[in-house]
Amino acid sequence: MLNLTSLAAEISPITRRLSAKLKKIKIEIVENLIFYYPFRYDDFSSVKKIADLNGGEIVTIKGRVDLIENRRSSLQRKNITQAIVSDETGSLNAIWFNQPYVAKNIKAGEDIYLVGKIDLDYDNPQMKNPKYEKINYSNIAGRLAPVYHLTAGITNKQIRFMVKLSLPVIKNIKDWLPAEIQNRIKLIPLNTALSNIHFPQDKNALSQATHRLKFDELFLLQMKNLIAKNRLKKNRSEIINFKEDETKQFVSDLPFKLTDDQKKSVWTILKDLQKPHPMNRLLEGDVGCGKTVVATIIMLNVALNNKQSVYMAPTEILAKQHFISISKLLEKFNIKVGLITRSEKKINQKLKVKNRKIKAADIIQNSDIIIGTHALIQNKIKFKNLALAIIDEQHRFGVDQRKSLTEKSGNKKTMSHFLSMTATPIPRTLHLAVDGDLDLSIIKEMPKDRKNILTKIVGAEKRKKAYEFIEKQIEEGRQIFVICPLIDPSDKLGVKSVSEEYEKLNNKIFPDIKIEILHGKLKSEAKENIMQNFIKNKTKILVATSVVEVGVDIPNATIMMIEGAERFGLAQLHQFRGRVGRSEFQSYCFLFSDNLTDKASDRLEALVDCNDGFELARRDLEFRGAGDIYGQEQSGLSKLKIATLFDYELMQKARSEATQLLTTDPELEKFPELKNRME
Repeated sequence: MLNLTSLAAEISPITRRLSAKLKKIKIEIVENLIFYYPFRYDDFSSVKKIADLNGGEIVTIKGRVDLIENRRSSLQRKNITQAIVSDETGSLNAIWFNQPYVAKNIKAGEDIYLVGKIDLDYDNPQMKNPKYEKINYSNIAGRLAPVYHLTAGITNKQIRFMVKLSLPVIKNIKDWLPAEIQNRIKLIPLNTALSNIHFPQDKNALSQATHRLKFDELFLLQMKNLIAKNRLKKNRSEIINFKEDETKQFVSDLPFKLTDDQKKSVWTILKDLQKPHPMNRLLEGDVGCGKTVVATIIMLNVALNNKQSVYMAPTEILAKQHFISISKLLEKFNIKVGLITRSEKKINQKLKVKNRKIKAADIIQNSDIIIGTHALIQNKIKFKNLALAIIDEQHRFGVDQRKSLTEKSGNKKTMSHFLSMTATPIPRTLHLAVDGDLDLSIIKEMPKDRKNILTKIVGAEKRKKAYEFIEKQIEEGRQIFVICPLIDPSDKLGVKSVSEEYEKLNNKIFPDIKIEILHGKLKSEAKENIMQNFIKNKTKILVATSVVEVGVDIPNATIMMIEGAERFGLAQLHQFRGRVGRSEFQSYCFLFSDNLTDKASDRLEALVDCNDGFELARRDLEFRGAGDIYGQEQSGLSKLKIATLFDYELMQKARSEATQLLTTDPELEKFPELKNRME
């Protein structure tokens, strides 16, 4: 007899043959199968008569197969399967391309459902590549049919068959959500929801099942975030007092005026640092909004309290650039800034080290601020009196890496404050779902002298004009970024590579202009030399991969040219675009693409129309989904099987219910089933 822990192979002889393939979609036991939700449904419940069909609509029809045969197209060399299907009102043609097996699965005389888009061929209706379901052998005839994510060798019919056999086991699943929450939110029982998510009787039953299961996911995520936040408050941290006079001096010496958003963020963070428990805050701001200056003011205050700060960047290029810029910003103060990366270790003030190479330990012992990469979280790195840890581009680091850094305070009784920063705009729904344990500060206001970057889609026919414009910009003293998706050519992907683009630009398009190539496979010393040449304006065009996506600041660069732009998401394209437009010169972003689909064109047009990173992040979520943008491994998004980041109202309810529950019963003593579920 089946139970939740029974192997999927034990469901039936069919599943025994499929067990290896089922493992590929993470179905090993019956419980995995029950919680393997469909991602959409084919509607076989609403059937139209053939005589009532209109061109362009997507419909379901029910009819009898009068004729079905395979034939070969002499012009296109395609295998075509053609069927005539009729009901009492008329007939239509159904055509499948390069699917000869359809003629083996469907026989003349059988009754079937067809789902597809109607085309009118000389007023005769036809469907191309419709989905089909045989009525006599179907367990979803006349209802909503679940469609699952599959792997090679497994069909939807097989998954449906397995789920159908496993349905009796659902009654053994205990409902862990407290009854009072179910009543307040008007949720159906978990057993009913699980049955109806696979085989709903109608759209109302499906809506109720989806509502319950979405709430479950969001509630558990909020519980996890709130528990983490509550645990953090039990820890102790160093109290950092606000140094008003020195802070005012620093701000007045800046060559620009802080925006109101920058001032608000600084003040909020400084107030957090005066509390005896660790700050856990996310500073979010669009590309070029000035987050680094905010971080520098905070680190200045920590240093003036005789404590250390650490600033971790995602790449060596960015870490070195921050080392230079932060050292310059603090040059009027007696503050030592150190740099620790895999290839380089140095300090901005003279360090007396006799006859030996400077070590990480020397920098840590003699620095007020330490800037570096992943090298900072090595086990052998021990800080002297770390009070503040800052991580730049937080979505690029995992939870364990962040935790490792904040626990390196040098004092077992305290935990360092934590400030996470990102230039990838995160909608509030995403923040609430994923980083709900972090408080949020947002910088939306851009520096007043910034001009909007003009963005254009460049097709093959406009390449020559674009190259001519680029050449004029170089003649005026400006510099150019060129981004490609790959380092080396790939026949399979058929997209531009850095090596190909460099050869073309260097040898054919701009033979008299200094061009260099930058990518992740180069050694650190080579990358540093290439970047320095570009910073010093010795190199006019830098051809690179996405290694320049974050943080690289070249005020003289005015054009961002992106090859194969359709290969990138909106959020990433916006990051690339933010590498230019950092001076008084008008800047441009050219999106090069030789084979745009309608969907890719819609995405790129969104970038042309919009310079607001927050709005683009929202659109990118709609186009691609959050996991593709922010990375599921460290975001917690992989836990969301059915809920989405657009379920904001439900997310707020889940947050409210979780907060109320943990306030009255923080240890979940009254709710053992929920406690077990959390563990």
